[in-house]
Amino acid sequence: MGDIRVVVGLGNPGDEYADTRHNMGFKVIDLLVETLKIETKKRKFGARTGTGEFAGKRLMLLKPWQMMNCSGEPVAKAVSFYKLAFDDLLVVTDDMDLEPGRIRIRAKGSAGGHKGLADIIQELGTDEFARLRIGIGHSTEADPVDFVLDRPTEEKPLLDEAVEKARDTVLCWVEYGIEATMNRFNVGREKKTQIDTGLDG
Repeated sequence: MGDIRVVVGLGNPGDEYADTRHNMGFKVIDLLVETLKIETKKRKFGARTGTGEFAGKRLMLLKPWQMMNCSGEPVAKAVSFYKLAFDDLLVVTDDMDLEPGRIRIRAKGSAGGHKGLADIIQELGTDEFARLRIGIGHSTEADPVDFVLDRPTEEKPLLDEAVEKARDTVLCWVEYGIEATMNRFNVGREKKTQIDTGLDG
């Protein structure tokens, strides 16, 4: 890894989208802001950004400030500006294919039907960057677009818990890298060994 790590949370800007299922990435960034005292009010790259430190490493938090399907351009601009190695980039997003509340981190992979992630892959010209997915589940009755743009109901406590776990996953990635983080946090591979992220609890 290089001099800076960039964590991108995907979502749609605007109050009408703030608490929707599609904004899990934004929620994780917001929790990181609260935890690390890093404000993301600076406007840069067509995004809201903030820079701080964690575990002795420089860290940028980034929220693309345009509609989800156009997330790629701000990410590509940040990668170019910092001459970022792809293994210093982590994208956090929702995932309809995972059960509500489950998380999964991978070193690389396809977009899996997620249009925001697909746009990032297209703009970067590669899918070899880490992504952290937060399961939101799916509906057999509602249209997929309507479902992701709606607010969670009975599954909300599971999603709130997943956002906290995702926060811890991001911090583990910053400090220890992708392999250690996958070993600890991926579904079915959780370790009882504690990794100190500098957080209480």
